[in-house]
Amino acid sequence: MTSNNGQPTTDKGQQRIGIFDSGIGGLTVLRELYRQLPNESILYFGDTARLPYGTRTPAEILQFVREILYWMEQQGVKMVIMACNTSSALALEIVRSEFNLPILGLILPGARAAVEQGQRIGVIATPATAASNAYRRAILEVEPTAQVWQVGCPEFVPLIEQNRISDPYTSEVAREYLQPLLQQGIDTLVYGCTHYPHLAPVLRNILPRSVKLIDPAVHVVAAAAQELELLRLQNTHTTLPTRFGVSGSPEQFAQLSVPWLGCTPVVEKVYLPTLSHSLMPLETVE
Repeated sequence: MTSNNGQPTTDKGQQRIGIFDSGIGGLTVLRELYRQLPNESILYFGDTARLPYGTRTPAEILQFVREILYWMEQQGVKMVIMACNTSSALALEIVRSEFNLPILGLILPGARAAVEQGQRIGVIATPATAASNAYRRAILEVEPTAQVWQVGCPEFVPLIEQNRISDPYTSEVAREYLQPLLQQGIDTLVYGCTHYPHLAPVLRNILPRSVKLIDPAVHVVAAAAQELELLRLQNTHTTLPTRFGVSGSPEQFAQLSVPWLGCTPVVEKVYLPTLSHSLMPLETVE
């Protein structure tokens, strides 16, 4: 690996942590990395040309994740955080066996945090994540007596990516999605998509104050901190500026991310490698 000035980097701790999502949702994880691991350098990738992931097939998601991880591996990252619940639900276990990198997902940290807060747990997620039952399985594995209700929310990610959070229509959609969970008397709500914390003001206006909100981003970064310490991969040198890449429009991503970053990032266009099916067969996905 080489550093920013072209000199070889021998200390693996200096390498970046890679995080990826279909779009700006992963910025909620990035903010937690800034808060909990301020000394780490980050590579952020948004697969904006192919969002939303939540309506894709499992085979498509796995192919996308493999291409992103292969590219990130080429960039010399030391760890990858899947800042995407759909990818975590459908591809994490498979790609962990295919790449020689620590790869962290959101589902288990989010599930553990949820059962610490309540017993009647609602999960709002993309249709793909909800259909996978990944959160239900993870929550019941941690606490078999918990009750779990999941709702697929197909309109949320497009509305957030279109910067329509304050649109009255978004509140209408949110009320419709939350109604079945409110009818069940949930005491805890899990953001089953990293985009959804952007909707916190909208959701808070609808939910009773007693309902606790669980953001898995907080907990996956805490898990990443433990993993870095265990592997002795903490960065003890100068922190590099965050590097942003997208598969779609850099200008659009930069504009949308300003409210969450507080500045306009420099964003590069990334052309992901196309991996042949013979190299990594998709038949491993049911």
